[in-house]
Amino acid sequence: MNKLSRIAPAAVGAVYPLLWYFGHGRGMFFWLAGGMCGLWLMRAAVSKGGGTGRAVSLLAAAFFAAVMLLRQPGWMYWYPVAVSLLMLGLFGSSLFARQTLVERLARLQHPDLPPEGVRHTRRVTQIWCGFFVFNAAAAALLVLSGRHGWWALYTGAVSYILMGALFAGEWVYRKAVLKI
Repeated sequence: MNKLSRIAPAAVGAVYPLLWYFGHGRGMFFWLAGGMCGLWLMRAAVSKGGGTGRAVSLLAAAFFAAVMLLRQPGWMYWYPVAVSLLMLGLFGSSLFARQTLVERLARLQHPDLPPEGVRHTRRVTQIWCGFFVFNAAAAALLVLSGRHGWWALYTGAVSYILMGALFAGEWVYRKAVLKI
């Protein structure tokens, strides 16, 4: 149950834009908002400790609860924007910590990360911050322009392709150029 409660919000969140776009006119509003609220509450309930994970889960659940209680289906379009801004906050705040988020992840595989690896992880963290700014802005502009079909395509597919390209490009660069 614990593993499912960690994976389910992310898995449903990945297809969320397409579920919302194709289902919003078919009475999916309360089902999708309620389901997302429930998934995030489930994740909060099984989060270890009282750290960031639980706070993020409760914040996401509160967003969907507010959408339902205030009957604001238009707010559903803002969820991908909020997720990008949240990721920007996580990655960006780590730039002011002793280790960036990317460095902490890299040290899981390479505990003795060399200084050039540390510099690289800092740069990669900055690049991801730039990506999340772009991603949030693109999704927000599509919502504000009322281009909901383009919003669904961008947030449900294109943004994942861009993330994959960024992951792959960094991996190739790290292996081919940095040799780490």
